[in-house]
Amino acid sequence: MSTESGPTGLGERALGPDLARGLMLLFIALANSHYFVAGAAYFGGFPTGGSPLDRILGTLIATFVDGRAFPMFGVLFGYGVAQIVRRQRETGTDDRGIRTLLWRRSLVLVVLGFAHAILLYVGDILAAYGVLLFLGVVVLSWKDRWLFVLAAFVLILTALPSNDALAASTDGPDPSMLPTSFLDQFAERITVQPFIAGLGWIGFVTPFVIGLWAGRRRILERPAEHLVLLRTTALLGISIAVAGALPMSLVVGGVLSRPSDHALTILGPLHDATGVFGGFGYAALLVLVAHRVGERPITRTIAAVGQRSLTCYLSQSVVWAVVFTPYLLDLSNTLTTTTTAILAVATWLGTVLLADRMRRANYRGPFELLIRRITYRTRSYA
Repeated sequence: MSTESGPTGLGERALGPDLARGLMLLFIALANSHYFVAGAAYFGGFPTGGSPLDRILGTLIATFVDGRAFPMFGVLFGYGVAQIVRRQRETGTDDRGIRTLLWRRSLVLVVLGFAHAILLYVGDILAAYGVLLFLGVVVLSWKDRWLFVLAAFVLILTALPSNDALAASTDGPDPSMLPTSFLDQFAERITVQPFIAGLGWIGFVTPFVIGLWAGRRRILERPAEHLVLLRTTALLGISIAVAGALPMSLVVGGVLSRPSDHALTILGPLHDATGVFGGFGYAALLVLVAHRVGERPITRTIAAVGQRSLTCYLSQSVVWAVVFTPYLLDLSNTLTTTTTAILAVATWLGTVLLADRMRRANYRGPFELLIRRITYRTRSYA
């Protein structure tokens, strides 16, 4: 009878993936916070008609951040699952035991994501990751070529013409994002959150399965053995992501006029689909940076954020809830794209300080401990 192995210890973790998670949480803060800003009209999640600086920052965020940071987390999520599977198999856990362990992990993500969405931020992705993991155990034994077939198929589906792309949205924050009371918040979000969790995972399938493939080969842990692949991925991935974003981001910046509705059904999904390549590119680039720079105070500090990415991600949501919720500080009508970006950077820096204090105390993080204790059914992995 097999015994489940525990999670990877902090001292055993590779620098590259943690550095990537830590730095990309800055992009996550920039991507999430601008959707709260109020305005008379909107495009791509940004109020139109702001100051020149607002438009410049909107262009930069829409080009390099929106739809580009979350796919990178999808890659690392799949990579982490591959690490768990390998570690369990090395200690003799059979496939049934591995599936059970991963299903426990998916359950805690769904429950935690539901609470996160209801209490703090309705745009939660944790529950969607949980659903993806619950279903994703099916592909763990697939051969590499079938993983690539699935990744390509889902990517093509997401690139098909559609009216639902966030990059082309003309909607502003709705009552589920800015509820006027806690009772209204619960009533609005209890119906929206299952929809996001039930469908949101589809957009992460491609990066997830590519992450699984990369994890099988330990590409991000052993960059010296895969420099050509990583350099090519960084160059092509980021280039494709930028090129695919420009038609929408230049509209956000007021450089181009708003295209016709028909054109938006093509350009909006193009922005989102090419963002997947940006996720690949960012992951490869930051692993290369970690390989080149190595262990230094700044890389250790940012990697500490990546090691506690769940806690730091949820900490960001606490800030958004306090700052923007109408029955709290209610600054949605006060802050602009520029000042919200400053808030996002300041929030990320706050999590950097928090994570570094945890690192110095050799403390993994409260939510990291929670998910590990439930996944591995033990309290010994602090």
